[in-house]
Amino acid sequence: MAGPDLNVSKEDELEILILDDESIVGQRLKTALEKDGHHVEVFIRSRLAAARLEQKEFDILITDILMEELDGMQILEKVMSKSPRTKVIVITGYATMDLARESSLKGAFDFIAKPFRVGTMRDKVAQAAKVLEKERAASAQAN
Repeated sequence: MAGPDLNVSKEDELEILILDDESIVGQRLKTALEKDGHHVEVFIRSRLAAARLEQKEFDILITDILMEELDGMQILEKVMSKSPRTKVIVITGYATMDLARESSLKGAFDFIAKPFRVGTMRDKVAQAAKVLEKERAASAQAN
């Protein structure tokens, strides 16, 4: 399977927020996604991430589920109510079919079980970027 296109133009640069209480997860993803040309902000505290999500609309949110303060489902619901175009990728070390179904019903773009390869996340981000691009094109045509 081919990796993501590394020739990202400025207009294709995505704004990505990563929320995971394990700092190593966010840092590894940030490094890889920035190499792909994206702007990435990483948070380990869900309340701080929620405040940032109120300030700025992101193209993609990558969030863990089980965290102190607010859990990933609460974050997902907040993002979907404020910015339904944002693609949310849910990650968890406690993957169950019920969690996957619930996240999908609440609007998640995808659900990934930990541990995962960084390349897997890069592929998911590239898929989300293609969907965002199609949605933008459709919106531009409608206007």
